[in-house]
Amino acid sequence: MLEGMRKHAKYFYILFFIVILTFIFWGVGPLDKSTSVVVAEIGKEKISIEEYWRAYDNARNTYRQIFKDQFTEELEKQLNLKETVLDMLIEERVLLAAADQMGLSVSDGEVQDAIVNDPRFKRDGGFKKDVYFRTLELNRLTPDQFERMLRQQMVSEKVKRLVWASVDLTPLDKEAKGDDEKALQARQAALAVKRNAALKSFVDAARASMQVKVFREKIS
Repeated sequence: MLEGMRKHAKYFYILFFIVILTFIFWGVGPLDKSTSVVVAEIGKEKISIEEYWRAYDNARNTYRQIFKDQFTEELEKQLNLKETVLDMLIEERVLLAAADQMGLSVSDGEVQDAIVNDPRFKRDGGFKKDVYFRTLELNRLTPDQFERMLRQQMVSEKVKRLVWASVDLTPLDKEAKGDDEKALQARQAALAVKRNAALKSFVDAARASMQVKVFREKIS
């Protein structure tokens, strides 16, 4: 199964982005980071042990739901899930710092539009304020906390889109793969691999200019 996931790298990485990004909402409440054990420091930003384990649990649960009985402890070890979750959390912090250096931001209007159009807060085709507040309450979040986290996620996505937009297949790549549906899927997969490679290079370069401390022994 691991080999199959490697062959479909596009879907694996897209899935992992979804897993990591969704952790900021479902099941995550406010944390007292002043007294928490820290697993990584990225400049002035810190990743607490509670934040890490919640992201890790979310990742495991999501993979279990998707792959059912095929997602075994052995497969989890082969995927190096613990390390990968931590690396993705660090990547998100690096992207936020890079966005700040680039002057990228998200307006109040953009945040509001994202909330109003979020299907989790819709009923009968429209946004329901009472559903919004009730859902946040169930997840132990205030509107300010959720909107702050949502803004960070949207800023991070802006940086990713800028990096991805700078990458495309060459005309030769496009011609060589043909025009049928299978060729289209092959081009999309190849483009996803190139864009993820570009994003990794961008993150690595940005990270090299920052003071980053990682305490991996805390998650072993």
